[in-house]
Amino acid sequence: MEEKFKILGIVGSLRAQSYNKALMRAAIEMAPAGVEIETVDLEGIPMYNQDLENQPLEKVIDLKARIGAADAILIATPEYNYSIPGVLKNAIDCASRPYGDNALANKAVAVMGASIGMSGTARAQYHLRQCFVFLGCFALNQPEVMVSFAQDKFDGDGRLTDQHARENIRKLLEGLVAWTKRLASSQ
Repeated sequence: MEEKFKILGIVGSLRAQSYNKALMRAAIEMAPAGVEIETVDLEGIPMYNQDLENQPLEKVIDLKARIGAADAILIATPEYNYSIPGVLKNAIDCASRPYGDNALANKAVAVMGASIGMSGTARAQYHLRQCFVFLGCFALNQPEVMVSFAQDKFDGDGRLTDQHARENIRKLLEGLVAWTKRLASSQ
C-alpha cells in the first residue's frame, strides 16, 4: 500500500466562522486521491518571546513536529490591514526559531485566502511570500487562489459554492503535490 502524501493545513484565523477555515474545509474535501490534509489549530500558540525560545511550550513543540512530519504546507490566510494576521505571523515566528531550528526550511508551501474585500487577500499573500524567502520555504506560485467577496461564495453552512474557486483549489492541491515531488527529486 502506497503511503499517503501529507499536507499540513494552517489557517491564519481564529474566528469560528472564518471564511478561511471554510476554504480549508473545501480543500480537505477536494484533496486528490492519495493526499491527506490535516489541520493544526493556532489557538493557544504563545506570543513569540526570544527569551523563551529554548524552552518552548508543548503547543509550539507540537506545531514544529507536525510541520516537520508533513510533506507540504497549505496556508489559508485572511488579510488584515493589508497584511497577514498577527496569529499567523506569530505561529511562523514560533515554528522557525530559534535560529538553526526552522521547521519550515525547505518545505513546499501553497497559499490561498478568502476575504470580503475585492483584493481577495492578494496583499496578505504577497507579504507571506516575502516571509518565505528568509525562511527557505518553496512557494508554489501558480495557481493563485484569492477568493474575493467571500460572503457571496459560501453558503450558510460554510460550504464553498463558487465553482471557479473550487476549481482553482483543486489545481492548487495538484500543483502542490507535483511541486513537492519535483523539489524532492532535485535534492
